[in-house]
Amino acid sequence: MDISTIIGLTLCFGFILMGILLGGELGLFIDPPSTAIVIGGTTATMFSRYPLNVVFTVFNVIKKTIFNDSSDPSEVITQFVQLSQIARKEGLLALERVQFEDPFLAKGINFCVDGAEGHQIEAIMAREIQYLKARHQAGSDMLKALEISAPAFGMIGTLIGLVNMLANMDDPKSIGPAMAVAILTTLYGAIIANVIAVPLKDKLAYYSALELDLKTLMMEGVLGLKRGENPRMLEETLHTFLSPTEREALKSASS
Repeated sequence: MDISTIIGLTLCFGFILMGILLGGELGLFIDPPSTAIVIGGTTATMFSRYPLNVVFTVFNVIKKTIFNDSSDPSEVITQFVQLSQIARKEGLLALERVQFEDPFLAKGINFCVDGAEGHQIEAIMAREIQYLKARHQAGSDMLKALEISAPAFGMIGTLIGLVNMLANMDDPKSIGPAMAVAILTTLYGAIIANVIAVPLKDKLAYYSALELDLKTLMMEGVLGLKRGENPRMLEETLHTFLSPTEREALKSASS
């Protein structure tokens, strides 16, 4: 679980709620017409933008930003060094006995065990990475759609509220509700865009980059095993995927 996402969302809504309660009443900021315009309209545009089965994957996208379970690159490198040592002593066929949690890594090792050529392994694994990147981009695009649509419907609600207010200037009782719609829809749209959509989109992009780098690391490790590289040289090759701080931490842990 990504604690920072939980902390960020909690603090954002907490500070907004604190600002409301310190300056007035919470009930003043709850308006059903404004909610219907912004949330209803934004949701409706998602169905217009994407197929039905794709729309519901937005929940999986949000879940991925909160419950991220990416492997540690340092642990993967250590695992490849161990695999390389096994392969040098017993041959690639010995890797068939090893169990792998990551399906992508397991598939690459199976290719080696089955005797596939290096260029074939690289082509298949690179294609999978490419498709993974495309899926991540689709999730980011959905959050981008929320970022755009929510403020837009906030503005639509503002215009609706202003029209109603100007059309009923002779009735003082109608000015307040119309003004509430005009102002609160903008507020709701800004909250959805800047508290939810933009931060989650950026967090998803961050995790996407980490996962793509990890998959590329795995591909390079598998190709190194296929070439029969020395464990030490394979380790140095895979260290290029780590920051200097991570490299030093890994070397300290292994020494």
